[in-house]
Amino acid sequence: SGIATEARRWQRAAGPDLAVTDTRKTLPGLRALSKYAVRVGGAHNHRAGLYDMVLIKDNHIAYAGSIAEAVAAARRLNPDLLVECEAETVAQAAEAASAGADYVLLDNMDDATLTIAVEAVREAAGERVCLTEASGRVSFERLPALAAAGVDRVSTSALTFARPLDFGLDAR
Repeated sequence: SGIATEARRWQRAAGPDLAVTDTRKTLPGLRALSKYAVRVGGAHNHRAGLYDMVLIKDNHIAYAGSIAEAVAAARRLNPDLLVECEAETVAQAAEAASAGADYVLLDNMDDATLTIAVEAVREAAGERVCLTEASGRVSFERLPALAAAGVDRVSTSALTFARPLDFGLDAR
């Protein structure tokens, strides 16, 4: 009940144009139930595990040599999976969108930079749909600013680590 209630609270505050998603971070053994509670509360699941989406992080980019090479390798090795690429700068965000990522994870950006990065992703993607996700330093209080920045979704572990509700079922 705590997870569903918190998910509802966050999604309502975010409004209809900003999807609030959970992360893979859950209590051991409770991932399926925690993610179900997020959906019941009206928020969204990001991904269930390491198998259902490719997430390109900074270490993958370093190994591949560039964002474009990392996205190309992900597409070649996993043609049926969505590809999300982490970006720490506006230039990286635009490169990820140009390279064909389905999502660009805008990591630890302040609100002004986030707004510029969202526009850069949309411009670089052209006619193709490339969604944006804000991650890092996401707080409930920051939701209005994140929505105003135009990101498509935010991810937070605050949903799956919500405190349980204290209620009883006894009649009085």
